[in-house]
Amino acid sequence: MKLNKICNDIEFELVQGSMDAEVRDIIYDSRKVAPGTMFVCMVGAVTDGHKYIPDAAGKGASVIVIQSIEALNQFAEDVNLDCITIILVENARRALAYMSAAFFDYPARKLTTIGLTGTKGKTTTTFIIQDVLTKAGIKSGLIGTIATVIGEESTPARNTTPESYEIHKAMAKMVEAGCTHLVMEVSSQGLKFDRTAGIQFDYGVFTNLSPDHIGPAEHPDFDDYLKCKKMLFRQCRTGIFNIDDGHVQAIMEGCTCDIVTISLDKEADLTASDIEFIREGGKLGMSFAAHGMMEGQAVTHIPGKFSVYNALTTIAICKLINVDEGAILQGLSDAQVKGRVELIPVSDEFSVIIDYAHNALSTRSVLKTLREYNPHRLVAVFGCGGNRSKVRRYDIGEVAGKLADLCILTMDNPRFESLRAINEDIKEGLAIYDGEYIEIDDRKEAIAYAITNAEPGDMIILLGKGHETYIEIEGVRHHFSEHEVIWEIVDDIYAGRRRMEKGTSIL
Repeated sequence: MKLNKICNDIEFELVQGSMDAEVRDIIYDSRKVAPGTMFVCMVGAVTDGHKYIPDAAGKGASVIVIQSIEALNQFAEDVNLDCITIILVENARRALAYMSAAFFDYPARKLTTIGLTGTKGKTTTTFIIQDVLTKAGIKSGLIGTIATVIGEESTPARNTTPESYEIHKAMAKMVEAGCTHLVMEVSSQGLKFDRTAGIQFDYGVFTNLSPDHIGPAEHPDFDDYLKCKKMLFRQCRTGIFNIDDGHVQAIMEGCTCDIVTISLDKEADLTASDIEFIREGGKLGMSFAAHGMMEGQAVTHIPGKFSVYNALTTIAICKLINVDEGAILQGLSDAQVKGRVELIPVSDEFSVIIDYAHNALSTRSVLKTLREYNPHRLVAVFGCGGNRSKVRRYDIGEVAGKLADLCILTMDNPRFESLRAINEDIKEGLAIYDGEYIEIDDRKEAIAYAITNAEPGDMIILLGKGHETYIEIEGVRHHFSEHEVIWEIVDDIYAGRRRMEKGTSIL
C-alpha cells in the first residue's frame, strides 16, 4: 500500500523521501522489521523506539515514523538514511492506530463493535455476549484478557487491550472470516495509550469502577484511572451504564453518546427483580425477572449477584442489535466463561469451581459470592505468585482466613522465590482470623485432596490460575491446566487409584 493512503487520517510532516513509498507492513517492534516495511518509533515508559532506527534501517525498512527530530539525529548519526522515507508525527502511538486502520481498510467500519470497560466484569461479560450472539446465529469475534477469538481460532492474549495494529489486524481477519460483530474488552491502559484511537464503537459498556491498576507503571492515581475509563464514552454511539455504581455520574459526565441504563435498585431502561440464588445439585446460578427493554424470567448458571449485572448488560446489548428474546434467554442459561467462577461438573453432592482471582479484591468478591449459597464448607485451594508484592500475600491470606472454612496452600507461580517463603507470608494474613489451613506443595495433589475429602454440600474453589495453562518456576513455564487436572483426578477415582474419603460420590 502507498504511504500516502496509509497516512490519510493523520497530521504529519514529510522529513525526507516520497509519499509514494510502498509499504508492505507496519512494524512497531524492530525485531520484526523486514525489507519494505514501515517502522514506527513508539515511545513508552520502558524504551524509546527511536534508538532502534539503525536496526530498522539495516533490515531494509522503507519508511520510518518518528515523533522527535532530536531523537532521530541522536540515534541516526552512524547510519545511512538517504533511501528511507521519514515522516514526523506528534504522537507515534496515536498515529499507529490511525495508520493501522487505513492499512487494513478500516475493518471496524465493517463490524458492529461492542466495547466494555470497567474494573470488574469485562472478561466474563464479553464472553457471555459473544456466546449469546453465536447461539443466536450471529458470527462474532472477541478481543480480551484471555484470548482473541476469530471463529474457531483462539489466540492467547498478552494484554487486555492489544496494541492498535494487532486490534485492526484481528478485526480484518474477523471480516475475512465472515464475522459481523466484535465484542472487545477496552482497558484503561488501552484507552490511555491510544490503542483504540480512531475506532467509533457502536456500543460502549460501563460495568463498575473501583481503585485498581494504580502505580508507577499504570495510572498515577484514581482520577487518572477514571478519566481514562470515561474516554470510551466519547468514542461510542450508544453507552450502556450500570447506574448502581457509585462512580457512574463521573463516568457519564461529558459523554457524547446516547445513554441506556441498567440497575438492580433504581429506575432504569432495564432492571431486575425477584433475584434468587440457585443451587441445583453441584450447579450454582442466579434467577431474576427482567423488566423494561425486555420482559421475562432469566437464568444464568454463573453464580453471584454480579452475574445479574452481566446478564442485564448482555440483554441490553442484544436487544439493541435485535437478537431474538428466546435466543437471549437460552444463551444466558448456557453461558460459561473459562476460569471465571467456572463450575466443573464433578459431582451432584459438592461443587468444584475454578476462578482467576489472584488479589485480595477479587478473592474477597468470589468468596463472598459463594458464601451466599450457604455451603457446608467453603474450601479454598490457592497460592500466591513469587517476585510480587508481599502485601498482596498478607491480604489474600487475611481474606481467605476470614471467609473460607479450610485453606489449602499450594503452588501458584513461585517464579524465583521459594514456596516456603511465599506461604509464610500468606500464613501471616491467615493468622489474623485464625484461619484453618493445610499445606500441599504439589498443586495437583492439593486439588486431589480437596476433591477426595469433599463433604456433602462443600464448595471447592480453586483460586489464581483460572484460564492459565502453566506454572512458572525459575523462569520456566511448565504445562498445568486445572481443567485437565480435575478430570485426571476423576479418572483416578474411577480407576481405583484414589478414593473418596467422606462418602460423597462423583458423577
